[in-house]
Amino acid sequence: MKESIYHLTRKGERKNIEFKESLNSNTHLFTEREKHLASQMKYRLERGHGEAIYFIGVDDDGLLVGLEKSAMDESLYVLGELAREINARITDVEKQTAGKGEVAKVIISRQENSKSDHLLIGVAGHVDHGKSTLVGTLTTGTMDTGSGSTRIFLDVQKHEIERGLSADLSFAVYGFKNGEPVRIKNPLNKRDKALMVEKCDKLISFVDTVGHEPWLRTTIRGIVGQKLSHGLLVVAADQGPTHITREHLGIILAMELPVIVVMTKIDMVNEEKIKNTRQEIFDLLKLVGRIPYMVKTKEDANFLTKNMNQHLVPVIKASSVTGEGLELLDQLFSGLEMPSHDEDSQKPFMMYIDKIYSVLGVGTVVSGTIRQGKVKKGEKLILGPSSSGDFLPVNVKTIEMHHYRKESAAVGEVVGISIAGVEMDEIRRGMIICHPDYNPRAVREFDADVAILVHPTTIKEGYECITHIETIAETTCFKPLNLEYLSAGDTGSIRMRFKYRPYAIREGQRLIFREGKSKGVGTVTRLVS
Repeated sequence: MKESIYHLTRKGERKNIEFKESLNSNTHLFTEREKHLASQMKYRLERGHGEAIYFIGVDDDGLLVGLEKSAMDESLYVLGELAREINARITDVEKQTAGKGEVAKVIISRQENSKSDHLLIGVAGHVDHGKSTLVGTLTTGTMDTGSGSTRIFLDVQKHEIERGLSADLSFAVYGFKNGEPVRIKNPLNKRDKALMVEKCDKLISFVDTVGHEPWLRTTIRGIVGQKLSHGLLVVAADQGPTHITREHLGIILAMELPVIVVMTKIDMVNEEKIKNTRQEIFDLLKLVGRIPYMVKTKEDANFLTKNMNQHLVPVIKASSVTGEGLELLDQLFSGLEMPSHDEDSQKPFMMYIDKIYSVLGVGTVVSGTIRQGKVKKGEKLILGPSSSGDFLPVNVKTIEMHHYRKESAAVGEVVGISIAGVEMDEIRRGMIICHPDYNPRAVREFDADVAILVHPTTIKEGYECITHIETIAETTCFKPLNLEYLSAGDTGSIRMRFKYRPYAIREGQRLIFREGKSKGVGTVTRLVS
């Protein structure tokens, strides 16, 4: 507590802070005061999104009174018992000499839900096909007005709301408790979102991508850069599959994800048009070797949760205006099995950085989806590589998932990690943050086996395009290894070189490369230098 406690804790400055001059068992545990203090602590935890800060030995005006050791020990014991009453615990105590003895800054955190079912679903599809509106309606239970009113729960940038077009990835969440859906009235309220995360035994996180063609790069980042369990493809009944629909489906399939298709806006067209669009969707799925399965009943949804794989594709009709189809989606999501992360969970922690931002009072935050391992508050990690290939030491200050403060986070979770040790302008998207035991390697050149999907001419040595690996999106230079050139429909091995800076990659990672539209897919086979 190097800073002035009074400065840190003026009332109204932080609503999760409480001053206590002293606490004792007789007065505060075995009387009516216990219920009052437990309720007060619960309120502070809610205001702090899962974390409360108590100052012991400090009066209501912030004056450092101080306590003798026996009185301090008794106060901490009482505080711990109060926390246990509301399923929380003391996670940190920091003391300093002041007044008559000691003052203490005590961190109280909620006990984390022992169940960790968490599905991460990427939502793709053409612009104005109702992706954000569907997710907004599904996660809140609020029906749309027909003008995309529920999409505001995802598109929080002013220009997105005004234009009705998403320009960046958005995240939304809802969950289930004992199989029943739990929704949020206002997902923009951080407190409501944190409380929902706390009480659900299964979470469904949506990564809502961008449907507008100029932002294909962002859509690829949303599908390639997250550890998705499923892809959800949205097709509007009034338009049917478009070239963007096919593009997005190709990206989902390239990442070898199971697919769910939702036909939206069925309230806007007649039965004949719905039938025609359904047939177009079926034809598209069959063309890429998938088996479409129309979901009409809850029994259908239950069947698919037990039998769904990369080949069987559920197709559901839905309307964000009337609510038709939403119960079937709930049934499907409730029953979908959690992908196994057993092997990845045993590995050292690693996360590719997707976003970097600064939060007042918290500092620099990096966010992304944990690819492997587990991270804990207070851990010492490394971040990089820098332009020179170095990895810099950093310390984990706090961890949040959907504004819910956590002591730790595991593989498959989307988290924001506040760090100390590097300046914000030293961090770039595509870097990794990891445990030193991960032994990352900064790479400029690597070999990959690729398949060329679409290209009007030939790909020869010196060809340049954007290559996507995880959250990396970098210009790469190509050199075919076993052929003079490659053209549409060809497969082969290519030497690839990041043009501007090194990145941390590993053999076996999937990649997509594009020049405008996506052109090809591949797998990293060997790291060169």
